[in-house]
Amino acid sequence: MPDIFFKQRKNIRLRDYDYSSPGAYRVTICANERQQRLFGTLNNGSIELSKIGRLVENRWLAIPNHFSGVSLDAWIIMPDHVHGILLFELNESGEACLAPTTTPGLSEIPSLGTVIGSFKSAVSRDARKLGISNSTLWQRGYFEHVIRNQHDLECAREYIALNPHRLHQEHEKCP
Repeated sequence: MPDIFFKQRKNIRLRDYDYSSPGAYRVTICANERQQRLFGTLNNGSIELSKIGRLVENRWLAIPNHFSGVSLDAWIIMPDHVHGILLFELNESGEACLAPTTTPGLSEIPSLGTVIGSFKSAVSRDARKLGISNSTLWQRGYFEHVIRNQHDLECAREYIALNPHRLHQEHEKCP
């Protein structure tokens, strides 16, 4: 079959970067087709979570329980997306921490993609199991930014903290 029938997906990840290496990562995970108010609604600059939004919150908070060495920093659930900072830390011996369960032959260090994929799958599975949603919840992939220094981290935290306020201002401008 000619290649014109297969859409080539652009890789948005950094070439030759190890996403299981210790560091901080800002991620944005979007609802499928940016479904408005899927995770909650904006009310005076704060987000009131929907049932699915509460599932998202519970699964986000559980990430450190499933991946040793991965911790949460700032995060926010918006009506149609999630922003968060994940910290991949070193253990006492100076090596990246290992995932609690491993498969022989596979890397024992979770990558950012593994963590995000597990999170998205768990939310989708819970939503189906509870009868909240049978449709596709998530957009394919996610967006990430490797946080390079303390200033970058502070900027990412500020962006996340101010996100509901910015959205509230945008809604006030619209007729």
